[in-house]
Amino acid sequence: MTIRAIIFDLGGVVLGSPLHAIAAYEREIGLPENFVNHVVADTAPSGAWSRLERGEISMETFYTDFEADCQAAGQTLSARTMFERMALESLPRPIMIEAIRRIRAEGYRAGALTNNWANEDDGQENEAGGPTGDGTRALADLFDVFVESSVEGLRKPDPRIYTLACERLGVEPDEAVFLDDIGTNLKAARAMGMTTIKVNTPEQALEELSAVIELKLTD
Repeated sequence: MTIRAIIFDLGGVVLGSPLHAIAAYEREIGLPENFVNHVVADTAPSGAWSRLERGEISMETFYTDFEADCQAAGQTLSARTMFERMALESLPRPIMIEAIRRIRAEGYRAGALTNNWANEDDGQENEAGGPTGDGTRALADLFDVFVESSVEGLRKPDPRIYTLACERLGVEPDEAVFLDDIGTNLKAARAMGMTTIKVNTPEQALEELSAVIELKLTD
């Protein structure tokens, strides 16, 4: 089918990567490489990280429970400090913002599909690596549809949240391209029929997207 919609993850795609901040924090305190990501994956879907992204627990509960998950895996960290570092990595990527504007100007539908959590300080939402306060919420204006795990009670890679995004965009999965920086999330989208692009750098991802939709997205 013809591509009608482009769906973007936020952290690591439209925003700076939380994975980079996590990796730097791991190095700083001497954790094994990818320790945090292994804990997140190994404890899903019932671990603290998964429950936070589905909006089931508060941030304070998360900090305690995720630190317990890490201790059970043999390491100690400060979840609060790590999340502070992730927020600092969160600046929007201008090259991606401009590409989204060009996509919509050409008549494509643009959606955001993010695993995030509630920011209890101001009632807004916060994406992994996303800005605090109204920064993430301000990004919503860039998109036709904005789907958040903490609002929906579903998180990637649950197929139901991809289906929800497509339904709200008014497209079938095989009419959508999905960009994410995590392979597990891409695998689930691909299994549903979406065209997927792994985001290593914004430049690489937009070059691949340009080839798929035959639209110049960068200068």
